[in-house]
Amino acid sequence: MPASALFRFLLPPRAQPAARLVLIVRGLRAFGDGYVSLLLPFYLTLLGFSALEVGVLVTSTLLGSGLMTLAIGYIAHRYQSRSLLLAASLLMAATGCAFVLTTDFWPLLVIAAAGTLNPSSGDVSVFLPIEHTLLSHSVAPQSRTALFARYSLIGALVAAFGAQAAGLPALAEQWFAIDLKTALKAMFVLYGAIGLASFIIYRRLSPRIEVEPTHAPVPLGKSKKTVYQLAALFGLDAFAGGFCVQSLLALWLYDRFDLSLTAAGTIFFWVGILAAASQLASPWVAARIGLINTMVFTHLPANVFLILVPFMPTLALAIVFLFLRAALSSMDVPARTSYVMAVVSPGERPAAASVTAVPRSLAAALSPALAGYLLTLSVFGWPLIICGTLKIVYDLTLLKMFNHVKPPEEREAA
Repeated sequence: MPASALFRFLLPPRAQPAARLVLIVRGLRAFGDGYVSLLLPFYLTLLGFSALEVGVLVTSTLLGSGLMTLAIGYIAHRYQSRSLLLAASLLMAATGCAFVLTTDFWPLLVIAAAGTLNPSSGDVSVFLPIEHTLLSHSVAPQSRTALFARYSLIGALVAAFGAQAAGLPALAEQWFAIDLKTALKAMFVLYGAIGLASFIIYRRLSPRIEVEPTHAPVPLGKSKKTVYQLAALFGLDAFAGGFCVQSLLALWLYDRFDLSLTAAGTIFFWVGILAAASQLASPWVAARIGLINTMVFTHLPANVFLILVPFMPTLALAIVFLFLRAALSSMDVPARTSYVMAVVSPGERPAAASVTAVPRSLAAALSPALAGYLLTLSVFGWPLIICGTLKIVYDLTLLKMFNHVKPPEEREAA
């Protein structure tokens, strides 16, 4: 089946063509993010950086992404979505190329802050608020969660194959006697090429994708309080998640179990597959128990599994609990995005997507450096325990504050 036909098959009924282009680019970016999140700590360690310095660089990537995403959200009503997506694609291309041109800490810190590198398994980028807005306007409200589930599914599934590709540099060194550092740099160049491919695809977006004047993007208005409350809660969740971003989780596995790069790629491939499957189930679950309940009651057991991982005495048992966590932990992603888009007016969606995404990036930027420091003190896995505990606090608080705030389609069904 051709790729374009596959993406048409994945779209909900009567979705607009722009949604297909967004899903294609999401898949491309997910492949790059999938291997970069694993190669980044390995490459930086090869350059001689400590776990603390790796954590600081990871923090820089998340902090920079958050600030740029915030800027995008507040200027989105002044520019065409197509122009913003093209600019973001060029930034991604520049990031991949710039990252291989220096090996010094401070230049890398600047590149990490100003670029689009993603050290996590999820999507934290300047693309996010614009893509979410386009998808929201591409389908009827009844199909919105299903479309976001496909968006998340493609991201998780392709990122899994990207994680598997993280083993390519080691294979190139083994089979073709290519210097490992050179092979790693080639993967970052490929990341830049993915940015160029995204640029080419987004040039095909029609100017007609912009929303009608009555729904034109505007700053937050009547939904401001709700969005700010959600942003604060999502920030707590992201701060917790920053203790266990994929790059640092991989670093912990390298240190605790002496894991090879190839083995790490295989493990995170299956983690991604399980996460993708869980997101595919999200619309079905949400249609039966609601978006908030889906976010909370799938997240809680996943966090319990994460807390148990450091207590596992063997790699095999640790992997089992990581897999159990992966099978549930991402089911909230499409439900969360759909919920935010549902409880604000159409014109407020770009700002709402940005304002709820930015605290996630900024809060997540604070914790990787702390996690890196903790890993220099002990290989037990304290960052994983902190992550799971804080996420449970987030789940229970979200349920208490928003269980009564229903999106329009749930109120109509009731």
